[in-house]
Amino acid sequence: MKAKIVVKLSGSLFEPTKEEPAKIRKIAGTLQKLSNEGYAVVVVAGGGKVARQYIEAGRTFGADESSLDQMGIEVSRLNARLLITALKGAYPEVPTSLEEVARIVESKTIIVTGGLHPGHSTNAVSALIAEKIRADIFINATDVDGVYSADPRKDRKAKLLSQISTKKLTDMLMDDAMQAGTYDLMDLVALKIIQRSKVKTRIVRCSGETIIAAVKGRSIGTLVTI
Repeated sequence: MKAKIVVKLSGSLFEPTKEEPAKIRKIAGTLQKLSNEGYAVVVVAGGGKVARQYIEAGRTFGADESSLDQMGIEVSRLNARLLITALKGAYPEVPTSLEEVARIVESKTIIVTGGLHPGHSTNAVSALIAEKIRADIFINATDVDGVYSADPRKDRKAKLLSQISTKKLTDMLMDDAMQAGTYDLMDLVALKIIQRSKVKTRIVRCSGETIIAAVKGRSIGTLVTI
């Protein structure tokens, strides 16, 4: 076994559009290629837009945050199941606990899961899994190229950072609301886990090419340093 890899896939990959099957099929091919090369691959599917829609609707009905988190978890697990159907020889079920993932990681099959615990984003879940299985790298595949000096959607002068420390990224995220459905690029819980476990972490755009590049050790996206 070459190395253990944890890949968090952006929920945007699973948005219900006519392009969705082709995008998922391409990512599945990348994951299958890595598995065939001997890598142990654990994938965490994000909830994306559909999860946020459920959460927003639930919040209007007065649901508590833990219940809203559970809605997001269920959507992410459904996304995970969809990816499993696109893979050849992946573990057939969606693990629902950290212990279950750790138990089956040596099975030499691709493991796909979603959220695990209320209050933990799929980013935090991915970091926990990386810590638990002693992963060689955690790849956070998002809908942006990496971490920017400012919000690139609002500031045309924002620059992509080749690397950033957990402390600096924490400072950047301190003002973000820690509510269900608000986790995006990274969150404070995930960063704390990365910091204590010292797992190598790289934030990249969600595509087969960037995931392969990150696994192969190329300088792409943003490297999160301790």
